[in-house]
Amino acid sequence: MKKEEIPQDESNLSKSNVKELCYATDENGNYTTGLSTGWEAKTIALESSINTINERIEEAKENIKSGKASPIVYFMELHRMDWPTLADYVGLWQWRVKRHVKPSVFKKLNNKILQKYADAFQISVDELINYKGA
Repeated sequence: MKKEEIPQDESNLSKSNVKELCYATDENGNYTTGLSTGWEAKTIALESSINTINERIEEAKENIKSGKASPIVYFMELHRMDWPTLADYVGLWQWRVKRHVKPSVFKKLNNKILQKYADAFQISVDELINYKGA
């Protein structure tokens, strides 16, 4: 795209006075950079993904309240992690992390394992074990 064609649509960036660096061509056809306040297609995609994440967080809260899942699910969603990422952070196999989502298994976890989760989520062990989906 040409430098004068860099999108300047309304977006989350423009609301916060932040601009995104874009590459474009100048009048001589040479690559250069320009600033954009956003562009509609990107804004729509970003808002859609944020809405999906928020829905997953709310679903995790409900699963914790109803006793279907441990707080691990909520904090995993809150920190935008997936199973492989969380397993890597805590240094455990994925199947073990998934097993810890069961409330009955979670209640039996020792402090060493709980501390690994708390560190991954940057919270205290007390916050982790006492989260009830509020």
